Amino acid sequence: MSEPFLIGAHMTGGYGRGGPDILHDCTIAVDEGEIAVIVGPNGAGKSTGMKAVFGMLQLREGSVRIGGEDITHLSPQDRVAKGMAFVPQTSNIFTSMTVEENLEMGAFLRRDDISGTMEQVYTLFPILKDKRRQAAGELSGGQRQQVAVGRALMTQPRVLMLDEPTAGVSPIVMDELFDRIIEVARTGISILMVEQNARQALEIADRGYVLVQGRNAYTDTGEALLADPEVRRSFLGG
Repeated sequence: MSEPFLIGAHMTGGYGRGGPDILHDCTIAVDEGEIAVIVGPNGAGKSTGMKAVFGMLQLREGSVRIGGEDITHLSPQDRVAKGMAFVPQTSNIFTSMTVEENLEMGAFLRRDDISGTMEQVYTLFPILKDKRRQAAGELSGGQRQQVAVGRALMTQPRVLMLDEPTAGVSPIVMDELFDRIIEVARTGISILMVEQNARQALEIADRGYVLVQGRNAYTDTGEALLADPEVRRSFLGG
């Protein structure tokens, strides 16, 4: 079987040198055009696992590979150049800039014409086109998340990484964001996301990872995890 497009394999490590390990032999992977979701209780190392894949963590053991290329020792900036985009949970937009300026900032590495990508983002998030001249800080929480995701898409990533994209938004906005995430995956972009709303996230996931204390507790398709009585009882509220 061929290796997944992006894989953080057997990752062990924590923040800073000499700090305690938060991840223990943790593996997270996603294939092209797939949605992979990381769920688990608070403090399980979900965001840490994704940050490790993005190079924001000191790995003592394990490796990260994209398209078969070892990128374990690359900085997050160099990983962006390899096609990875990361949307943090907070402070993920420039509030004083307009929506359009935020999107333009996302394309800072590019030297080609960005208008086509801008149009794709506006097609995906029509509300952003309506509000493109407005300061991003004036938008609702859900709209700000759309700006953050849109800005990441301006880099033309092969992998889009989202840290709790639906944190603090209403159930209606969450459903809408998930619909958009599915649309992004359909264009061939891999999606790796950490999500508190485990049940809803697993419903759209091709593969799911349940982490407990920095270890893989369960790994399967989203569908299989939702159907697993043990997973449901322990992590999905029955």
